[in-house]
Amino acid sequence: MSLLIISLPLQEAAPAALYDYVQSPDGSTVAAHGSVPLALLPPTQPRLAEVVAVLPADVLCWHLVQLPQGSLPRSMSGERGGARLRAILDGLLEDQLLDDPSQYHLALQPQPDARGPVWVVACSRTWLDSGLKALAQAGHQVTRIVPELSVQALADATYVTEQPDGARVVGWLARPGQASAAHGGGVLVAALTASCVGLLEPSQDPDGAAQAAPAIGRVVAEPAVAALAEALFQRPVVLQQRPERLLQAAASPWDLAQFELAHASRNRRWAQVTRHLGSLARSPQWRAARWSLLALLLVNLLGLNAWALREQANLRAQQQQIGAVLTETFPKIAVVVDAPLQMARQVALLQRSRGNPADSDMESILSSFSALAPASYALTAIEYVAQEWRLSGPPMDPQAAAQVSSGLRARGLQASLRGDQWLIVPAVAP
Repeated sequence: MSLLIISLPLQEAAPAALYDYVQSPDGSTVAAHGSVPLALLPPTQPRLAEVVAVLPADVLCWHLVQLPQGSLPRSMSGERGGARLRAILDGLLEDQLLDDPSQYHLALQPQPDARGPVWVVACSRTWLDSGLKALAQAGHQVTRIVPELSVQALADATYVTEQPDGARVVGWLARPGQASAAHGGGVLVAALTASCVGLLEPSQDPDGAAQAAPAIGRVVAEPAVAALAEALFQRPVVLQQRPERLLQAAASPWDLAQFELAHASRNRRWAQVTRHLGSLARSPQWRAARWSLLALLLVNLLGLNAWALREQANLRAQQQQIGAVLTETFPKIAVVVDAPLQMARQVALLQRSRGNPADSDMESILSSFSALAPASYALTAIEYVAQEWRLSGPPMDPQAAAQVSSGLRARGLQASLRGDQWLIVPAVAP
């Protein structure tokens, strides 16, 4: 399945806001990208493209909390369990958030485990609802929400990005492995300056004094601000275009569509299945499997066609044999249309010509009915209309009526009881 990755702007539903987007046919390569107003975003086709919303690092705050045992529900989309967990998170983060927790949208890390610390990301609920509503009104139904830079990405590198007002740095004040809510560790998002670089986790010398150059690992920068990043960090930087960073964010396992936004991910499983099927259909590593599957389908199709042709030939041979028996028995029949029906009619005519009652004659039908009906059963009326025999009499026991009906069916007659009247017709009309 193809991806349409859209980065929400910082302005809350501003008409002039620009949306950075990336189109990817397989989730690993960039097919098209740009920065356009909302109305100019590429259209999406339901069930053929997954829309991923990316939240900028500027609007997110991260917190490491310890959940009580048994607080995690089996499904994050469950209404009762989700409401209980949300209430627990509100209590844990009440002293850490700047405003009331109800004004924030919260989401847990992928596959959280209450046995250890769990990362919780928070952002403005009003801002997020406004951005998702604007996308929905423009025809883009978001199926997944991801952070621009997750804690896993920030654990490996510090990122420097280009902004309209200059360069921005995103990094950790402390490493995720050392950060905790009690120790005050978190993400630093600020304009790139020398003083800002000094806040990013300085390393310690053997005597415990801070070194002049901060030890912050890799520095990933966009090409436009790479020179400034190298000068301030005093090290080579890894170049990364913004579309590549958005594609990297969409590939992360994070999904912030939780709690009150769980409905936004109701089609996520289907989207994942179709995305995997799309990868199977286009990825080079699956080329041999695709050819093998195609060959298997062709072999099965040829086999089914051969089997159907053989069955048709056998059926025609049987029909020809039945027709040959009819023409050999009754040479006067020149054209065979329905061999069983024609045979039954000819046998009936032959019986009548020799004075023998046919199976559909009154004598044969009455004889068969009398042999099967109870001894005390007496007919009160007999009618013959359009090759149908109607025999009236007193009510008959249901079990006895079932035996009469099955016995007549075995003798080539169809019988049904309607009230106190029997309707009997030959199985094959003469």
